[in-house]
Amino acid sequence: MAQHAQFRLAAVQAAPAYFDREASTEKACRLIQEAGARGATLAAFSESWLPGYPFWVWGSATESMAVEYLANAVEIPSATTERLCEAARHAGIDVVIGVAERDAQTQGTVYCTLLFISSDGSILGRHRKLKPTHRERTAWGEGDGSSLTVYERPYARISGLNCWEHNMVLPGYVLMSQGTQVHIAAWPGMRTSRHLFLSRAFASQAGAYVIDVGASLAPDQVSDAYKDIARRYPGQTCIIDPKGEVIAGPAEGETILVADCSMEQIFAAKAECDVAGHYSRPDVFQLRVNRTPHRRVVDIQEQEYEAHESEADPEE
Repeated sequence: MAQHAQFRLAAVQAAPAYFDREASTEKACRLIQEAGARGATLAAFSESWLPGYPFWVWGSATESMAVEYLANAVEIPSATTERLCEAARHAGIDVVIGVAERDAQTQGTVYCTLLFISSDGSILGRHRKLKPTHRERTAWGEGDGSSLTVYERPYARISGLNCWEHNMVLPGYVLMSQGTQVHIAAWPGMRTSRHLFLSRAFASQAGAYVIDVGASLAPDQVSDAYKDIARRYPGQTCIIDPKGEVIAGPAEGETILVADCSMEQIFAAKAECDVAGHYSRPDVFQLRVNRTPHRRVVDIQEQEYEAHESEADPEE
C-alpha cells in the first residue's frame, strides 16, 4: 500500500490592529508562532489582513481614511515582509497572508495581495487580486495574470485567490489546471452564505482542500474615526475537504482552526473528477491566459535592443 503524506492546515481567524501596519505585523508574527506550536504545516490569514480590509469603502469614506490606508500598506519586499518571513522560519511553517500591498514604484496604488511565504523564511510569490469588487475599486488597483501560480511544496501544491475571484470562474480553472491540492480562499470575514458556497464548490471542482478564511471585526476593535462605519464580521472560517465537505468550523471570534489532512483524500477526489485532465474536453474548450506582467511605461530603446538580441544569431 502507498504511504500518503499527512499534513495539518491552520486557518487564522483574528482581527488585525486595523490600519496599523506595525501592530498588525507584531500580532501576525505571534499568531504564526501559535499555529506552528499547534503542529500546522501551513497557516492562512484572510484577505488584506495586514493592515486590515478597507471596510470604510462601503460606508462614509473620507480622504483621510484613504491616506491612512496607503501609509500603512506593505511593500514587497520590506522590513515588514522580513519580519513575517522570520516568523514563518522560526515556526517552521508555510504562511499565506493577505496584505494591502503598496506599489513600490508609484507609491500611490494599493493592491489586494496574497503573500506566499515558505517555512524556510523565503518569499515564494504573491498574487494580486485581478478585479476588486464594486467599491473596493476605490481602494485597490488590479493585478495581472502573471501571479496565477501554484506553488510546489513538500506536502502538497498550494494556491490562493481573494474573495470574489472565486466568482470569476476562470482564475480558479487556471489554478486547477496546474494541479492545485491545497487552496486558500481568502475573504474579508463578513457573514454570507455565498463565500462558503463558492469555497465548497472550488474544493469539489479542484479536488483540493480549501482553507476558507476570514477576519473578525467589531466596532470596538477600531479607532474612533471608524466606529460608526465598522460592520461586524464574525469570520465564519472553515476548512473544506477535496470533495467539498466542511471538516472544521465554521468558527466565530478569534481562533486558529486546524484540520489534519491527507494526500490520499486528494488523490481520491481527483481520480473521480480531474477537471483539467480526464474530465476536460480540450477539443471543445480551451482557456487562454496572458501571463505578461503589466508594464505601463515601456522604454522604446530597451524594446528595440531586446528585439535585436532575439533576432541575432547565437553562433555569431
